[in-house]
Amino acid sequence: MADNMTQTTPMMRQYEKIKAQHRDAFLFFRLGDFYELFQEDALKAAKELEITLTKRGKGEDAIPMCGVPHHSSEQYISRLIEKGFKVAICEQTEDPAAAKGVVKREVVQIITPGTVMSGQAVSEKSNQYVAAIGEESAHSFAVAAADMTTGEIFVTGAEDFTLALEELLSYEPKEIVLTSEMSEDFKEKLRHRSQLPVSEAANLQIEKDFSALVDQVPAEFLKRTCSQLMQYFLETTKRDLDHLQNVTYYESSQYLSIDGYSRRNLEITETMRDRKKKGSLLSVLDRTETAMGARRLKRWLERPAVHKETAEKRQELTAAFLEHFLERETVREQLRGVYDLERLSGRVAFGNVNGRDLIQLKKSLQQLPYIFETLKALNSSYAEQLIGTLSSPEPLVELLEQSIKEDCPPSITDGNLIKDSYHEQLDQYRDAMINGKSWIAELEAKEKKETGIKSLKIGFNKVFGYYIEVSRANLKYLPEGRYERKQTLTNAERYVTKELKEKEQIILEAEDKGGKLEYELFLEVRKKVKSYIRLLQDTAKAVSIIDVLQSFAEVAEQNHYVRPVFTKKRNVLLRESRHPVVEVTIDAGEYVANDILLHEERDMLLITGPNMAGKSTYMRQLALIVIMAQAGSFVPAAEAELPLFDHIFTRIGAADDLSQGQSTFMIEMLETKQAVERATPSSLILLDEIGRGTSTYDGMALAQAVIEHIHDKIKAMTLFSTHYHELTSLEHELARLKNVHVSAVEEEGKLTFLHKLVEGAADKSYGIHVARLADLPDSLIKRADHILSALENGKNQNGTAEKREAEPQQLSLFEEVPEHPIINELKELDVMNLTPMQAIQLLNDFQQKLK
Repeated sequence: MADNMTQTTPMMRQYEKIKAQHRDAFLFFRLGDFYELFQEDALKAAKELEITLTKRGKGEDAIPMCGVPHHSSEQYISRLIEKGFKVAICEQTEDPAAAKGVVKREVVQIITPGTVMSGQAVSEKSNQYVAAIGEESAHSFAVAAADMTTGEIFVTGAEDFTLALEELLSYEPKEIVLTSEMSEDFKEKLRHRSQLPVSEAANLQIEKDFSALVDQVPAEFLKRTCSQLMQYFLETTKRDLDHLQNVTYYESSQYLSIDGYSRRNLEITETMRDRKKKGSLLSVLDRTETAMGARRLKRWLERPAVHKETAEKRQELTAAFLEHFLERETVREQLRGVYDLERLSGRVAFGNVNGRDLIQLKKSLQQLPYIFETLKALNSSYAEQLIGTLSSPEPLVELLEQSIKEDCPPSITDGNLIKDSYHEQLDQYRDAMINGKSWIAELEAKEKKETGIKSLKIGFNKVFGYYIEVSRANLKYLPEGRYERKQTLTNAERYVTKELKEKEQIILEAEDKGGKLEYELFLEVRKKVKSYIRLLQDTAKAVSIIDVLQSFAEVAEQNHYVRPVFTKKRNVLLRESRHPVVEVTIDAGEYVANDILLHEERDMLLITGPNMAGKSTYMRQLALIVIMAQAGSFVPAAEAELPLFDHIFTRIGAADDLSQGQSTFMIEMLETKQAVERATPSSLILLDEIGRGTSTYDGMALAQAVIEHIHDKIKAMTLFSTHYHELTSLEHELARLKNVHVSAVEEEGKLTFLHKLVEGAADKSYGIHVARLADLPDSLIKRADHILSALENGKNQNGTAEKREAEPQQLSLFEEVPEHPIINELKELDVMNLTPMQAIQLLNDFQQKLK
């Protein structure tokens, strides 16, 4: 159907040729004042954008078509980008008036979820990363991430696909780029695991020399991955990206490693339930005043430092801000006048900066000297260091002050951008326009007076230029031969004079040449600003650090945080510590603080106690305090002494991932696997209710095996909460394990949670009491009480006495097992080297044999 049309229509043949080169993108094809979409693009876009679908042509040869106005296209493009699509912008690249045949058109930009530079798709307080992954071998992967809006690029290596994917997803990228040849199976696995748009850059020829940017990257494979990613940017944006910064190479060991499961469990930057910032650690700590500061804070929380010097340097300036209230308030006020220097620099390089952006840049730079002076009063060595990297270049400020109008429009082609007195020729054109229009107004008044025709007027249109219009009723009053007829209308005649023609030429020439000159002058200013990009980026980095640290001080004062002390010993001493998020969501004074004590002879706590008593909160608060401290923040406690951890692993809360076929129990096992395979003695492990997703004895066996494995082989600091009270006897077998429990008081059948952690094991679980607090029906609660009483007295659920030997009422894992053939198999097992999954399989085999 479309083939017939394309054979007879040159424009559609042009469309098909361009579309063939961009099959994976919506082609926005410029026709006059609209971007049009045809065929499959039109059908999909009409549905996604909820716009009207029309047709081009008639009958069977009609082609589906829809379109959006070019002046409002950004909102439609943003909606497609947010849905994960790509958009290729095809513009007319020659003047239609001068074209012979079909107007020449070319794709001038490809906008992807990761390369969009502005609009609704770009979050102000989050980075806009494109992540790239390359495979050199089964044990060598490269992961790079770049933010086009700021020019930042990072790269690292990974030894296997799982670690590479974890590192890649930690950037929360908008798009993934493949930079080496990979199998279809690999690509499908990547799409399935990431649920993100995947693009390929493996076949792109690296046409630009990126050696200066990748100079600090140690391996050629990593350099090639970065270069292919940057080439992908050039291919899609069709621009020189001079704001791309030198690639930052890092190893995962440079930061406190927090795997994806733990990021989610701890709700560091977003909540598990609705994936919103509110309710996360980030929401508590974010008192930043700039978008740059907000993005840096998020990065620091996602990748806390492992080097003592880095964390303490941040704490030192935080303490200075805390001690100097007036200076801190002054800096906060000054920062409110600083716009997003990072992204303004990116827009300058990208070529989509407008006059208003440059005014924001000028105002930001004008604030910097005042910030310098305020920082000097803090007497902080780190502040002095940051002042050395801050710069407010006077020539640039002066240029912007002299050139760009304060009230300039958002468009750079509509004029009124450049100040008077900036350029002599432009002033002359403006004088000609102003004087010419004044002359025309005077001419109109003169002609009205001399002809006596009060309705006479002088008008203008683009086709006929300036004209004198006289209504048909007044033609009889017009002296013969006074004007030269130009146009006849139904109710009027339009005329010109020699003088009017001459003045029109002067005015129109001034408008045309003045408009072109003003546009050229703006581009010239923008080019000069471009030469300051590196300096602006360094300044933006320093401003963002200052912003984060004043934010830390602001939160520390409001929430009564203390400065943590880092120790080289394996000691955790937190006195009266609190959960930073929970304490701000409940009424003042209601949060119950707890001590946390871990050291060489006590590095594993087995936590028991009733549901809802606060076990999970206690565990999470330790992890969040560690993250805060190593990010450079003060922490919620009366006293804090901490070692520097290298990893945090958590298994907290119930979750499943049905989209990937993983049950709650499988997620539990995978999260546990992360810990037992990757933790070191310098890691922190938090495990909550391991084994609850299977039968009682399966779960108890797994829980014990995990505890013993961590205690004996990993030796990481660990908090392990459980409802398996039988496990509390491990305190007598494992030297460094100590029992603690969250206390509760039972009075007259009612349970009161004290939320206080005390030494020793809990005496029971209080499950039925919690059910009563949840307002389950009374009849159900009474029946549960009856069943529990019967079980505790050795009877079955019907009240009939069960046959029991002279042995304890409840089977314990830690008592002698009756003789059985399977005993020999158990004796020969190397339990300490079993993985949790192997333990499950063995238990299943034993169960089948016993049946």
